[in-house]
Amino acid sequence: MRAHRITFAALVVAAGLSLTACQNGDDGAAANDPSSASSASAASTSGGGSGSGGSDQDSGKDSAGSGSDGKGTAAPADSGSGSGSGDNGATPKCTTDGLKITAQDGFIDGDPDGSVVVALTNGSGADCVISGFAGVDLKTNAGDISATRKGEPGDPYILKNGKEIDFYISYPLNETGGSGVRITGLVVTPPNETKSVTLDWPGQASLPVTDGSGSPVLVGPIGSAGQGG
Repeated sequence: MRAHRITFAALVVAAGLSLTACQNGDDGAAANDPSSASSASAASTSGGGSGSGGSDQDSGKDSAGSGSDGKGTAAPADSGSGSGSGDNGATPKCTTDGLKITAQDGFIDGDPDGSVVVALTNGSGADCVISGFAGVDLKTNAGDISATRKGEPGDPYILKNGKEIDFYISYPLNETGGSGVRITGLVVTPPNETKSVTLDWPGQASLPVTDGSGSPVLVGPIGSAGQGG
């Protein structure tokens, strides 16, 4: 009977030791199982990865919205008038350099005074505006004689490129039989210009010598002798 009790007790102890060994082995296996560690790590980071990815995408959208799509804020188009036609797009005035100036005799038999017609032809390559009076001086052997303005200037006139506009010069005829005052040249200065052009005088050769009581040399406004349109 004693032998049976010892054997039973030994069996109980052995069983207990076996159970403890199994539990320790399972715990060690779990601790050493790499798949368990990976699963735990994935579980702990899956939420943060999703959140940070959304944040990165949002940041990317913000960056695109600030102009990285190539649109941005367009600079205003150059609206300068730069038309080459004067301030605020207005037609520029006619200049001496842009005009061809010629003169011809306009005397008609029976007229009490002599006359010369001066033509201004626009050769500038573009339309220009002209109005008022040209400056006119007769060069003589007794000195220069400035013409006196006669009449009222018309409205500013747009002289088309290649077209002409005229004005007249009136002067007293020398009917005294003497040599008078010999005319040697004609100086014309277009309106609002300071540069002059000197031309041959196409009219009669001389003016009468007077004491100042005779007819003066007169100049009409631009367009007073017709215009070419």
